Amino acid sequence: MPFTSGKQAFLEILKQEGVEIMFGNPGTTELPLMDGLAREPGIRYILALQESVAIAMADGYAQASGKLAAVNVHTSPGLGNAMGMLYDAMKAGSPLLLTAGQHDQAMNLTEPILWSDLPPVARPYVKWSHEITRIDDLPRAVRRAAKTARAHPTGPVFISLPVDVLNAERQVDLLETTRVAPRIRGDKTAIEAAADLLAKAQRPIIISGDAVAHGDGLAEMADVAELLGAPVYAECVPSTCSFPFTHPLYAGAFPRLGPPIRALLMKHDLILSVGGDLFTLSLPSDLDPWEIGKNYPAKVAIQGDPKATLPDLAEALRRRLSSEALKAAKARTEELGKAREARVADLKKRAQAEAGLTPITPLSLVAAVAEATPDDAIVVDESISSGGGLRDLLKSRDAKAFFGLRGGGIGWGLPAALGIKLAQPGRPVVALVGDGSAMYTIQSLWTASHDAIPVVYVIFNNASYRILKQRTLALKGFSFEDDKYVAMDLVNPRLDYVGLAKSMGVAGELVEKSADVGPAMHRGLASGGPYLIDVRIDGAFKS
Repeated sequence: MPFTSGKQAFLEILKQEGVEIMFGNPGTTELPLMDGLAREPGIRYILALQESVAIAMADGYAQASGKLAAVNVHTSPGLGNAMGMLYDAMKAGSPLLLTAGQHDQAMNLTEPILWSDLPPVARPYVKWSHEITRIDDLPRAVRRAAKTARAHPTGPVFISLPVDVLNAERQVDLLETTRVAPRIRGDKTAIEAAADLLAKAQRPIIISGDAVAHGDGLAEMADVAELLGAPVYAECVPSTCSFPFTHPLYAGAFPRLGPPIRALLMKHDLILSVGGDLFTLSLPSDLDPWEIGKNYPAKVAIQGDPKATLPDLAEALRRRLSSEALKAAKARTEELGKAREARVADLKKRAQAEAGLTPITPLSLVAAVAEATPDDAIVVDESISSGGGLRDLLKSRDAKAFFGLRGGGIGWGLPAALGIKLAQPGRPVVALVGDGSAMYTIQSLWTASHDAIPVVYVIFNNASYRILKQRTLALKGFSFEDDKYVAMDLVNPRLDYVGLAKSMGVAGELVEKSADVGPAMHRGLASGGPYLIDVRIDGAFKS
């Protein structure tokens, strides 16, 4: 057993668990850890100027890399600041190890400033929460945390690190990595039963959820969909490219409101949900039995990894479907493909008709962004209320091509894009962020500049919290003529995002015509560094 300090042991275990980057914002209780990092070249530290930025960067990195993401914050206030983005990470199922520094245990009974009992604070939003009290327990606790974060259903974990534990020195067995194999295959009998139902269905519909993308199961999902000739929808609150946006059977995101859900389902006689949220009432994961049938009964419920299980379902379908049925499925696929092409053509036609309007309409901006985005780019979407048509117009085809806000806690997009770029350095990253969302984590721009992380940001600037205005109209039934809202406008003064970016070392420009969006994006992508484009868009509503 090596003679080591707690901080050295902690960092060495992180390296063995595959951690190459740590995100964070340190304080006095983190000084032992920072001292250890000064002597540990194997882990790069990315400094955030606020804890929510650090968490969202780690969230994006975890999703885009599939690796364990490490993030450290400063005791009680730091953990408190982190909770909003930790909620988003929990909803996205991101394998994230969050640590917070804690006072020397000899002081804790006196309840010094900044002290609190940290594990209960984090517990609602993590899979496991613990405070290490002895250096002897550190290896076991960190190994357990890393295993738990990556075991399905994946998600964040939390460890509190007291100063005295990090500074302690003795012989310590670092133990070894444990990884729970993720490719769980669904029960064969249940798969056969599901195939029976699907083969008999006349008008099936498929919901492809984020678990499909997280498990790199798009090809397997497409195989099943094509056998059935069934339209495929992303789940209600999608955060990934869980089915190729360009596929003939892709039908967009599943509706989130009751009337359109009922109208859609009346056209179909069977729903196949694969790792997807059937309705907005639940967050799914077909790898988590808690979510299956939680709110609505399932005729056949299968727990299994999509990539491992879908081939079994496809094989069961091939044994059941006649040549006539397969021909009919192919014909439906071609028909749905033509319908998709018509839908995309209509969107482009409408965008073209609006192209000369000032201020820029949201649709014309989305079309311009989609046109200028390279085919191999990763798009990070937090455009919230102004991103209509985005999934139809983008060419995202693979599981890492698109990431969106999952939990609903805004401010995620700016920092998450940085973590995603660090995880996928060989691909361009374009982040579409609403102006209100941007102000939650505007400090991200400093980190982008400081660490030279080349992300192109497009700010959808309607000078308001437009989503709240939409909800006000939907819930209250106010007429459009009222047009009066309390605390929903970002004016007097109107925010200068280009000025904010430049103050933190990020180049940028203001765009007020849709024809200028593409050239601005090309300049940003060619710059080799972070770049911000502030696009003034129309915040008005159309019936």
